[in-house]
Amino acid sequence: MRSVYKAHINENTGAIQTVEEHSKNTADLCRQFAIPVLKNLAHNVGLLHDIGKFQEDFQRRIDGENIKVEHSTCGALVAKELYPDAAIALMMEYCIAGHHSGIPDGGYKNDTSDMTTLSGRLKRNFEDYSAYKEGIELLEINRNEILSFLMQDCGKNIEILVDKFAFLTRYVFSCLVDADSIDTARFCNGDKIRPLTADFHACLEKVNSKLSSFVCTTPLQKTRALLQQQVFDKTDINGEIYLMNMPTGSGKTLCSVKFALERAIKAGKKRIVYIIPYNSIIDQTMVVFEEMFGSDAEILRHQSTFSYEENDYAEDYLRAAKSAAENWDVESIIVTTAVQFFESVYANKRGKLRKMHNMADSILIFDEAHLMPQNYLQPCLRVITYITKYLNSEAVFLTATMPDFPKLLRQYALENSQIIDLIDNTSMFCAFQKCKYQLLGKLRAESLLEKSMNYPSSLIIVNKKKSAKKLFELCGGKKFHLSTYMTAYDREIIIREIRDELKQLEIDFPDYKDVPQDRRITIISTSLIEAGVDLDIYTVFRELSGLDSILQAGGRCNREGKRTQAEVYIFEFDDENRTLQDMKSNITSGILDKYEDISCPESIKEYYARLFFTKSDALKGKTITRNCSDISCIPFAEYARDFELIDSGTISLVVPRDEQSREIIDSLRFTGGDLGIARRLQKYTCSIYQKELDDLIRQHVVDDFGTGILCLTNTDYYDENTGVTFEAKDYFVC
Repeated sequence: MRSVYKAHINENTGAIQTVEEHSKNTADLCRQFAIPVLKNLAHNVGLLHDIGKFQEDFQRRIDGENIKVEHSTCGALVAKELYPDAAIALMMEYCIAGHHSGIPDGGYKNDTSDMTTLSGRLKRNFEDYSAYKEGIELLEINRNEILSFLMQDCGKNIEILVDKFAFLTRYVFSCLVDADSIDTARFCNGDKIRPLTADFHACLEKVNSKLSSFVCTTPLQKTRALLQQQVFDKTDINGEIYLMNMPTGSGKTLCSVKFALERAIKAGKKRIVYIIPYNSIIDQTMVVFEEMFGSDAEILRHQSTFSYEENDYAEDYLRAAKSAAENWDVESIIVTTAVQFFESVYANKRGKLRKMHNMADSILIFDEAHLMPQNYLQPCLRVITYITKYLNSEAVFLTATMPDFPKLLRQYALENSQIIDLIDNTSMFCAFQKCKYQLLGKLRAESLLEKSMNYPSSLIIVNKKKSAKKLFELCGGKKFHLSTYMTAYDREIIIREIRDELKQLEIDFPDYKDVPQDRRITIISTSLIEAGVDLDIYTVFRELSGLDSILQAGGRCNREGKRTQAEVYIFEFDDENRTLQDMKSNITSGILDKYEDISCPESIKEYYARLFFTKSDALKGKTITRNCSDISCIPFAEYARDFELIDSGTISLVVPRDEQSREIIDSLRFTGGDLGIARRLQKYTCSIYQKELDDLIRQHVVDDFGTGILCLTNTDYYDENTGVTFEAKDYFVC
């Protein structure tokens, strides 16, 4: 038997960290991260995770021999042997066996040892690793306490029990892999990077100062202050999920920030996490936060389209932020996307799940909460109730079009969540109705454009990218186009140009009278403009769609309320027939027939009631337990692979748009792609469908250089105003 069993060797110094040292360090961190009821279990998971390194072959491998040695399953075998309670043993087995490759599928009893399921792996044979017993002493686990905690709130519902078990397993796994990563980095690299921090008291003072600077003289301003006060009066109420239903123009962002800071201070929370549906909204939110908080808050921005390397940050902050993006270990504010948040809690790999345990002790703000993906609504709502009920966090659902979340949460998540409605009096909402919604019926494209040109500025929002492109080509005068055929890089430029033109138009024509034809502005867009793009348009035209989309479109019309009334026109193209599958449009059509004011709370409530009733099967069809009724066979890996919140029907295509993007694309030819390069290219991507990609491939204008990152190699197939095209520009040779 060896005297020293190595876990890691520092390549710079040659220092050795023993398996015993690494195991104990990991266990201590794992225990520190875990909630009280799971601390001893998490500690033991940390102690056992690397005991397979006591195998002689592993020691030969770490000494330089080129051999493959599996070590992760050994600790799982010990857990199975030591703990007779299946729930406790299985939770430890899943975590330990998966701490490198990801939590495996549970599998079935007849699985063989060559299979990658937990059941199959536990049938494999290993060298003797019993030397772990010499220096590793496990803590006693209170089985009754853990089993009671697991059964809590489940009643006799086996589906919820299995689902909750899966959630807690991913949570313990998160504690383990973060602890493992931290201790390894500290030993191998000497990494002791400070966390990002914020002074919540100072931030609150700045928010209060900002709010108090607003002069409430008009009826609308006074109503806004009264509506916000309803929220502020409830900061002392302890709850799990808070509903902040506030109409467009009522100051939702500032109101939610103040509420979050108040709750974080009073309830002793470590961080505030803003979860936002679109990257474009993050851009605006970050500008507001950074300008308001300054040095009082080191904000972590975590989104796929943002790269810290490309921005001018101080080295100290840059190191801390890049580290925090790995595990969300901050005592500050995090701004991220809904995709990042939900795919992190339903992943099975260590890279994504590592941050999950740091969603505890937090205030979670779900901005535009109505946009939670409906096909995954049940798992999304369930994980929010688990985090708020079991991990000492609180959530705020923020939206101007609030579904009946209390009913949805009790029907699809947990029945006894503590839900607090922050807005009691919705009668004030009528003060924020700055536009009237009118149904135009069916129109030809030419008639639609002719009507839109009667206004100083108009926004036409359509359902399809091809429709937007066609309208833009038909349109005359000062015109702009926005769709995901364009890269984010170009959309940002166009939006800045639109803002500049609108601002100049108001300066030159403050009463908007007698605006000449050549100064009238027409913006043609898909739905991407509806949330998070702050534009104030004179008149809006919206193709028939879901009521939430129409009301969001209305939020761009007369946004500042400078006119007593404005119009949002709802239309359909006369050459398109609505199908039975166009569920949202059909429901909206019924709402339009019934309600004179489709923006009233009753209309919104009925729209969602009809929608969720119609989609009831789809809402509950995506849980991890849909094909599993036993904790021993949970399909962790399979479910993580299938869990996609973004429409997988579209494909990202990178387009070179400036010198930087051209250099990055050129580097792909020689160095290949990695996550860092993919992130740096995000703002240069547009979205196309598979058949459109096939068309471009047939024309030999797309290449991935063997990296999987698809790039447009002929820029004649891209127009900066309308985006990717599917045929080259014409050339005339004289």
